[in-house]
Amino acid sequence: MYVIGELINGMFSNVKKAIQDKDGQVIQDLAKAQADAGATALDVNVGPATRDAVWGLLWLVENIRKVSDIPVAIDNAKWDIMKEVIPQVPGDKIINSSKADEDLLDKYVPLAAENNAALIALTIDQSGVPNDVDRRVEMAATILTKCAEHGLDMDKLFIDPIILPVNVAGQQAMNVLRSLEQMKMLSDPAPHFLLGLSNLSQNCANRSLINRTYLAMARGAGLDAAILDPLDTELMDVAITTDLLCGKAIYCDSFLEAARSK
Repeated sequence: MYVIGELINGMFSNVKKAIQDKDGQVIQDLAKAQADAGATALDVNVGPATRDAVWGLLWLVENIRKVSDIPVAIDNAKWDIMKEVIPQVPGDKIINSSKADEDLLDKYVPLAAENNAALIALTIDQSGVPNDVDRRVEMAATILTKCAEHGLDMDKLFIDPIILPVNVAGQQAMNVLRSLEQMKMLSDPAPHFLLGLSNLSQNCANRSLINRTYLAMARGAGLDAAILDPLDTELMDVAITTDLLCGKAIYCDSFLEAARSK
């Protein structure tokens, strides 16, 4: 499973302070800890830590690169910032993210293709997050069409059908699963399918339990990537076990240790 570690984010007080104090060691330690725990890539978001998001994102990447060559997902909602940062990011990178708006996709998809970057595209448009399955699938088709037009390989595309907190939108959890099942049939080969897993349990009790349970359900529906906390060992155990049960790994009694040794 493709795991994007979520912990280098200026919304977290330790990261916010590290950015403001220019304390690179905090960022390096977080990058190494997440990679060691099994993260495939690292999400990078300055949040409210600085008004100079371009500097902040590049500073975070610079410190990550001191300890790891792991792919970095540049997480920012503003086009002007993304188009300036992405060409300056060394190594493997992911654009996080574009909405399923044709005008935006005509900007973001070429940016990804020209810079050998992957792209996370959300099934959301100017009207917001769709309530139903059909609209999510329709938006996924729009994303796929634009990627085909601009020559972005399916292996470089992550479609995120958007999961909302279960305490405010309980029915959405099942709608996302049904959407995943249908989206898989839109393209052969299919792109990757991703969720920001922690959104599901935002402001809930038993967050790790909710995330673990839904991750297993979503893997069965076709999810193969998630933005999550890789330091949650029980959650990572589920990710590893679903790889086994989805036929992505060969069984042995010590399959958890075998996966972590990689």
